[in-house]
Parts: sequence; C-alpha cells; structure tokens
Amino acid sequence: MSEISTIGVAGAGAWGLALANVAAAAGRRVILWGRGADELGDLAQTRQSARLPGVRLAPNVAVSADIAALASCEAALVAVPAQASRLVAEQLARALPRGAALIACAKGIERGSDLFMTQVLAESAPGHPAAILSGPSFAADVAAGLPTAVTLACEDEALARALALALSSSSFRLYHSSDARGVEIGGAAKNVLAIACGIAFGLGLGPSAGAALIARGFAELSRFGVAFGARPQTLMGLSGLGDLVLTCTSPQSRNFAFGVALARGASAAEAAAGKLAEGATTAGALLEMARARGVEMPIAASVEAVLAGEQDVRAAVGALLARPLRAEG
Repeated sequence: MSEISTIGVAGAGAWGLALANVAAAAGRRVILWGRGADELGDLAQTRQSARLPGVRLAPNVAVSADIAALASCEAALVAVPAQASRLVAEQLARALPRGAALIACAKGIERGSDLFMTQVLAESAPGHPAAILSGPSFAADVAAGLPTAVTLACEDEALARALALALSSSSFRLYHSSDARGVEIGGAAKNVLAIACGIAFGLGLGPSAGAALIARGFAELSRFGVAFGARPQTLMGLSGLGDLVLTCTSPQSRNFAFGVALARGASAAEAAAGKLAEGATTAGALLEMARARGVEMPIAASVEAVLAGEQDVRAAVGALLARPLRAEG
C-alpha cells in the first residue's frame, strides 16, 4: 500500500478529537467529520470542545460537517459508539474513495446481529478493508500526549502495518497484528468485566477482591476469545490483558465508574450520567454469544443480571462468592 497522507476521523466526541490530534502528530493531513453543524463550526473556530476540556485541536486538522469533505482520505477512523458504527460506515462508504480502509475505534458488539466491529464495517461498507484499533487508552491521556501503546489489527497484515505506521508518533505507539478478532474481543469483553470491578469497588470489597475479579475476568475473556478464534497471545497483549487492567482499576473508565454508581444505589440510567458505558450495551450480546458456544462467563453473567434488573448488586456478588470451589483454570 502506498503511503497514507490523509486520514479522516468520523465522530467528534472525546475519542474522535483525541485521535484526530494523534493522526496530526503523526504528520498526516486530517479531516474531522461529525454531526451538528453549529458545534462543529464552533470547534473549527475555537479549536476547543467541551467534550475534551483543556485540549486544542491541532492546526493540521480540518473540521467539517459535510461528509463529502472526506473524499480525499485514504483511510478513516470510525470513532463513534459501537451501536452507531453500522450507520456511519454506510455513510462513509458513499463518501470515501473505493479501497479506503475503515478503522473501528469502538469497543463493543452490535446488538441484534451479534457481530464484532470489523464484521459490521465489512458488511456495511463493502470494498473498504476493515481494521480495528484497541488497547489501554483514555482519550484525555492520549490527547495530552501521555505515552500510550495500542494495537491496530487487520486480516491483511501489510495493511495493518501501513495503518499503524501512519498513526504512530513518539507518544502514541501502535503495534500491528493480523488477529483482528482477538483485538476486538478483548476490547468488547473487558468493558463488561470493568463494570463488575466497579461494583466491587463501590461496595467497598477491597483491592484483594478487585484483583481476583480481574484475574477471573481475564479467564472468562480468554475462554470466550479462544471459542471465537482469537489467538491466546493476542488476548495476553495490549488489547486484551493490558486494556482489562486499565479499565478495571481506574475511575477514568466510564465502565468502572458506571459499576461504582450501580453499587452505590444508582439506576442504570443514573449511573450512566449521560455518558456512554459500552459495557452496558455489550453485556447482553456477549452473554448470548457465550451461551451459544457453551462458554462459561459467571462474572459477565452477573453484570447482565444486574443490568436486566434480575439481581441487585449485593445478590450478584453473593452469587459469585457462593460458586462451588473448583480447580483454577
């Protein structure tokens, strides 16, 4: 693949803004597209957004509410929520030149279809290679230029390498992989498990319980990943174990914070506080897929039971603690 000089970013939320600056720091020409002409007009003028306070948009990022502005992009980062990715990918397919790669940046599973993000992109934007970017990263850290390492995966390893090189800079390091399934499974499953860790924290169960949940949660993630064709070494890497540890231990994580709020008596709507916790929208699909393959995921199942109103948080934790003793594995 020839050198990538122009990259589009679809979505002007915190992650989209951070990734636009990432691509700009890597020396690319960047076109940021999103909805809301007035908001984007203000962003183009002030170079700042309330969605990512304290961060200025890089000078070489153009802002447009017209998707046709992406017509010169050789690749586009799809920085919208998992459940919105299909619609946005369909729009991008009509605007981008044929063959331009689409890079999913959401960590989730599409409800209803039970498809992973690269599958959603491939189905909704034929003729555009699908890739996935995932790993331990918070938008605020990335935008601030703090050291971050993530993984970019695509079935076409040469394309994965080219895309990773196009986005890498001194502070944002991308490792490439051809195991797209492993990378996206890690990102989707860890969000559900982070809600459980937030619940444990909110109940005051202590760091020992938190560490146990991370370890047993990773066992669940690994079983699910292997059942769906992920490579074990991918699950042990940045996009699996690395992202799980970050998301399960920091109040910066929306999913962890969501779990904390649930534990302290908030409803699911109150716990979200107007922000998206991808784990809450992914849990049902994750469990449905796990059961179809006979994969045991008791922690994820407890989270889904809480979200469905079938158990309160204390009963869910109690059920986990009452599980029969068995050999570890």
